[in-house]
Amino acid sequence: MKAVVIHDKGGPEQLVLADMPDPVPGPGEVVIDVAYAGCNWADTQVRQGIYPHPMVYPMVMGFEVSGTVSRLGPGVGGVKVGDRVATFPEKGGGYAEKCVAGAAGLIKLPHDVPLDVGAAFPITALTAYHMLHTIHGRLKPGSTVLVSAIGGGVGLAVTQLAVHAGVRVIGTTGTAGKETRPLAYGASRVVNYATEDFEQAVLDFTGGKGVDLAIDSYGASMLDRIFAVVRPLGHIISIGEAEGQPFKNIRERILPRSQTFTRLHLGHVDQGSPEWAAGVAHCLKGLSEGWLKVPIEGVFPLAQAADMHRRLEGRHVAGKLLLKTA
Repeated sequence: MKAVVIHDKGGPEQLVLADMPDPVPGPGEVVIDVAYAGCNWADTQVRQGIYPHPMVYPMVMGFEVSGTVSRLGPGVGGVKVGDRVATFPEKGGGYAEKCVAGAAGLIKLPHDVPLDVGAAFPITALTAYHMLHTIHGRLKPGSTVLVSAIGGGVGLAVTQLAVHAGVRVIGTTGTAGKETRPLAYGASRVVNYATEDFEQAVLDFTGGKGVDLAIDSYGASMLDRIFAVVRPLGHIISIGEAEGQPFKNIRERILPRSQTFTRLHLGHVDQGSPEWAAGVAHCLKGLSEGWLKVPIEGVFPLAQAADMHRRLEGRHVAGKLLLKTA
């Protein structure tokens, strides 16, 4: 099979198309004939060697795929060859014509969810769902959430899921033009932190009270500033470090307002749990009913995986990029 391999950490040029042996499923695993692989900011961090969860190189890139089950490993039940599925292979392997994945985490795609959307939604939509409904769990109509990088894939998913739940959304972006889609999806306000004081804007938006929940993917000094705009007993969730490692002062930052803090990794949600099943059902329902949209900004062939990473790192993508295998 053809696969995109990274032999060492570095720039996009490290992504090399190569011939690899077809994968063999172990107990509880299946092989998927991959149709599409999703691209996420975490992919660029893995490529650079700065992802907070260790990876072993060389490796086949890709943590999000859709396709058709082509082979079952020992002990697999509840799925059959030919099923259309999406999944989140936590150890990678998605930038390839074939991919091994655990059967427990397979998402069977309804006929009204096409395969490109199937590869575009799992990480962004399920991350958004579990931040809003599993980790925080206290959001109610009229609550307010702050979403950093609101024009990115996770930000757009959070916006739609929150608005569907009756929650007010204010977001930040550093790129002019990336406010258009979140506003169209129901965000009340988007602040360009390159030209505005986002702290003052958030406090003005909330009448000085601060937001109930803040979701940050920037890290570094941006995360440090967010604590000041979250209300007493409010919650902060970190999901990335696009601007660099967070300052090591979390305890000092949450003490003044008795706030709580979570650093989420989607892979820590048990794929066999009721919470995981509820998230999958909710997101698939949203896709089928049309209130959850996953905008696809570009589709690249496997041989152009490096170009896909370059485009994502250009910070002008308001949606999802995909690799198409065939």
